[in-house]
Amino acid sequence: NLDTEELCEYFSQHLGEYKNVLSVLEDLNITVLRAMDKTKKDYQEASNLEQFVTRFLLKETLNQLQSLQSSLECAMETTEEQTRQERQDPAKPETPSIQWPGKRSARRLQRNNSLSPNSPHFSTGWIEEDSQWMTQINRLQKLIDRLEKKDLKLEPFEEEVLEENARSHIMIVQRQMSVIEEEIKEFRLALKQYVESASTQGGCLHVSIQKLPSDSRFIVYEFWENSNVWNSHLQMNYSKTFQRSNVDFLETPELITTMLVPGKY
Repeated sequence: NLDTEELCEYFSQHLGEYKNVLSVLEDLNITVLRAMDKTKKDYQEASNLEQFVTRFLLKETLNQLQSLQSSLECAMETTEEQTRQERQDPAKPETPSIQWPGKRSARRLQRNNSLSPNSPHFSTGWIEEDSQWMTQINRLQKLIDRLEKKDLKLEPFEEEVLEENARSHIMIVQRQMSVIEEEIKEFRLALKQYVESASTQGGCLHVSIQKLPSDSRFIVYEFWENSNVWNSHLQMNYSKTFQRSNVDFLETPELITTMLVPGKY
């Protein structure tokens, strides 16, 4: 049994070059967290150009870290494969050379060294035992190679013709309402009653409310089975009552946007 202090004391004497690596990673972690904290504070109030630059830098930082991680993963898998081979054949004097590639070449080298059936270091017994896994892995390799070549041929667009009895579309409604500051409390009560009544209707699929923190603007999303159900809903008493109350509650007329989407996929 080892406690944490004993483990740290042992490894601290054998760090070698990794002492500098771990030190840099600690500094990197602090620097990244500091940058994330500043981004969180400043992004919302920044201009469009500043937001674009921030997103670009975030993506580039992520790409750099993923590239470094890819190289480390390849190095880890290669050393584990070498250790596994030495345990299977301890009398073999030859040791395969280890290369540390980067980015996509890391995956290719790892495939060639540890997954290729023609490799001289590949265990025949392992292939026979797990041939089914090898088949699946080789299929994935071919798919990844096709994606990396970026020469996929997409099928031409085909227009789908729906039958008359299959023309079922869901009605999505977005309602934007700017409420007078002094009337927010009364508006919330009216909106709550409206949502509760609408949700009980047979054709109502879902109702969602969003309140924007920057101003007194509410956005209501409604999902109805089809446009006929939506039109019938507008003629209901609870809907008319809510519309009449909005005359007193809203600073500007309500903005309604609707969209039909296929109801069957």
